[in-house]
Parts: sequence; C-alpha cells; structure tokens
Amino acid sequence: MDSQRLAVPDPSTYRFAVFCCSYKMDLSSTPDHALALFADEAMANRYGAWMWPTTFEVVDLLAQPEASD
Repeated sequence: MDSQRLAVPDPSTYRFAVFCCSYKMDLSSTPDHALALFADEAMANRYGAWMWPTTFEVVDLLAQPEASD
C-alpha cells in the first residue's frame, strides 16, 4: 500500500459476512460467496438491507456451529 494514511486491513477483525443469497430467487446453482465483511453486526445488517432487502443474510464467522443429533 502506498498511502501512509491507510491502515493495512486485518482480516481477523471482520467477524460478520454479508451474503446476497441469490439462490433464494433461483438465480444461481453454485454456493454464494460473501460479498462484504464487517467488524460490526449492525453495519452488516444495514448494508445487506440496503443492497438486497429481501434476500440478504449476515453470518457471524466466529459463531459456534449448532450441534445436530
């Protein structure tokens, strides 16, 4: 990075991933990739609602997976 005014991003600080979920409208057959990462859940939800109001999902990347029996 050239600019001394920009901090180098640390991927571990971005806990929340936003997905557009195109599969919900039968627009894709492959898994959706995260389109944005946020450190703050509220910001992730605002962004998702602004970009894809009816289909987005926010995933907490540090959440423990639920155990299934």
